[in-house]
Amino acid sequence: MGKTTVLLVEDHEVVLEGLRALLQTQPDIEVVGETSDGCSAVTMARNMSPNVVVMDVSLPGQNGFRATLQIRRASKETQVLVLSSYDDLECVEQMIDAGASGFLSKRSVANQLVDAIRAVRSGRSFYSPEISKRRQDFKDAALRAGRPVDEAVELTARERQTLELIAHGRRNKEVAAEMGISIKTVEKHRQCVMNKLNIHDAAGLTRYALTQGLISAAKSQACSGPVGI
Repeated sequence: MGKTTVLLVEDHEVVLEGLRALLQTQPDIEVVGETSDGCSAVTMARNMSPNVVVMDVSLPGQNGFRATLQIRRASKETQVLVLSSYDDLECVEQMIDAGASGFLSKRSVANQLVDAIRAVRSGRSFYSPEISKRRQDFKDAALRAGRPVDEAVELTARERQTLELIAHGRRNKEVAAEMGISIKTVEKHRQCVMNKLNIHDAAGLTRYALTQGLISAAKSQACSGPVGI
């Protein structure tokens, strides 16, 4: 097996420089391309067929979830390793569903990135220890509750609309006005969404909506401030 070719997809220049510098010290890894947005990541992956794409979640143009879907559909040989500051369980599972082979938190990248790249290149999965523990805790809780681990979350049309508006930064009063319902009904929809997704803060709902493709990174940043590095 020759060198592992890697495409870096990261929209923060400082982070990108750090990743490049780290990987350049590895004789068996070669960075063959870099990009800062999801759309060009898909194009470059198709043209270059790298062994591994190191993918952020929050990206301009097209988020990491959609980019991963398209890259994996185009080439099963190219593995996607997610590297993100958004490492809540919902985000992790969504990226795995999209076809990612591993997920690293940016908090632990320096110690684990090289091992993770080598692992996914060889066909194995790789997760940061804290992410592995979170996934196992969820599975254990699901088994104790007597429900399937991969049980799908289904939202009603109204709950989905409420989620989208919350993710766009709308307050309950604004959501009520836009949907033509009472604030009390909005609060009911909001609570149902949080209970179903097991996400209990607006930031978590925004990240979930982002990974689902319900909103774009640009819109979520405009409405809610920076989505992360």
